[in-house]
Amino acid sequence: MGNPPWPLRLFRRSYRTPLSPFGTQTSGAVNFLARSLLRASQADLPHAASTTPAPQGPPSVTAGNRKFGRSPPGRYQVIEGIMSPVSDRYGKKGLVSARHRVAMAKLALETSDWIRVDPWESEQDTWTETVKVLRHHYNEALRAFQSKKEFTRNKHPMESSAGDSLSCQQPVLPELKLLCGADFLQTFKTPNLWKEEDIKEIVGKFGLVCISRAGSDPSQFIQESDLLSKFQHNIFLVREWIQNEVSATQIRSALCRGLSVKYLIPDSVIAYIVQHNVYTAESERRNEGHLLQPLRLQNPTINPLRD
Repeated sequence: MGNPPWPLRLFRRSYRTPLSPFGTQTSGAVNFLARSLLRASQADLPHAASTTPAPQGPPSVTAGNRKFGRSPPGRYQVIEGIMSPVSDRYGKKGLVSARHRVAMAKLALETSDWIRVDPWESEQDTWTETVKVLRHHYNEALRAFQSKKEFTRNKHPMESSAGDSLSCQQPVLPELKLLCGADFLQTFKTPNLWKEEDIKEIVGKFGLVCISRAGSDPSQFIQESDLLSKFQHNIFLVREWIQNEVSATQIRSALCRGLSVKYLIPDSVIAYIVQHNVYTAESERRNEGHLLQPLRLQNPTINPLRD
């Protein structure tokens, strides 16, 4: 049920093409975008999605020499990446207002030509499960796909007729996958955090693009999980060889202490943080002692005045 710390939704839209439309989504706290996340997204995901997973074992992705398993390239083409900040009701310690998180994410991504920020999840009155957010964005992708198809058919009737004939032979629909870090997979075994049916739908229907971190071995965890190994064909493992282990927690801590974070996050984001005094000792204590909303929902007998 939980939301990963950096969920990203990747979806690609492709019209009258043999390639499968593919997009990614990242959702989660999104306190601000550290350059490590932006670098990982930019360097590896577009290429990772342009290949086909290995026929056996989790699809392995090597960013350095651009080899992905044993399958031929060309199955996916990345069209868009969506960053979806979580609602304030998620209850994570130190989670600042969604208004600030959305604004900072937009500033960090203002030079990106394929990742955008979508505020829908953050604007919900209650916390929304990851699987429901994926459904929402997938339905939006389908609507956009159909609208584009209708527009092309009306503007170029002869051309679209030939295209429709081809598409009947090889129909192409957009796909949406959840982008996450390797540590996100570990949360699947956290008691009461996820519903098993949600995990099945996320991994089985949508799929994951998982970026590994230093010291992590997501392939081993996949093999040790009966559920994940069942859908390992739908999990793309991306390795970022240029490691950047600076965490969002470390940056927030530095900001609260008045230390410089220049070159760690975009200057525009730093200016916004200073102008609005976003990260303070008080903001770090927000939701302190509270359970995350997914855990709270799984434990309805908890007294909210005592947690």
